[in-house]
Amino acid sequence: MSEINKSKKTKTGSVVSDKMEKSIVVKVERKVQHPLYGKFVKKTVKYIADDPDNLCKIGDLVLIEECRPLSKRKRWRLRSILERTA
Repeated sequence: MSEINKSKKTKTGSVVSDKMEKSIVVKVERKVQHPLYGKFVKKTVKYIADDPDNLCKIGDLVLIEECRPLSKRKRWRLRSILERTA
């Protein structure tokens, strides 16, 4: 029998918006090599994450993890704040 990996996905990004109650918007950037030209291009994706205690501020570097659907667009939960802004 093969064992199923049940570890949750995690992503690191910066907080773009904290205007919602108990929610934040996290921008995750990654570099992808262009298939034809070989140049590295930045790709960004925004995730809506759950922040139940409203701890995050704009510019914070955070770690988010995958969770069950909490609302229509919220499928990620704040795990920890890696770096705070001044």
